[in-house]
Amino acid sequence: MISKFLSKLKSILFKSAVTPETPLKKEKKPAKSAKTKTKTKTKTKSKEVNPKKNIETLTTLPGVGAKSAKALYEAGFKTTKAVIAADEKDLLAVSGVGINLVKKLKKLK
Repeated sequence: MISKFLSKLKSILFKSAVTPETPLKKEKKPAKSAKTKTKTKTKTKSKEVNPKKNIETLTTLPGVGAKSAKALYEAGFKTTKAVIAADEKDLLAVSGVGINLVKKLKKLK
């Protein structure tokens, strides 16, 4: 019941504060063209994104558990630096993130 109240309060307080340019939206990747079928061998390592590893990394932040880490990751905060640098309003817009957690995270700045 309290969580419903807090989420309603968040939506009322920060309804007009969320702008369309928040990190909550995912960007679309450009589609690969069908004409580029030639493969070139390069020795550069490609970074593979491992969501489980990134979520585990987010749990190293104080006050962030598995559920809130997953919610932060799905909201677009992929790294701990992104979470720490994020605006308080953007963090509060994520379900599962409360005022106390935001205060803990802002102490890390």
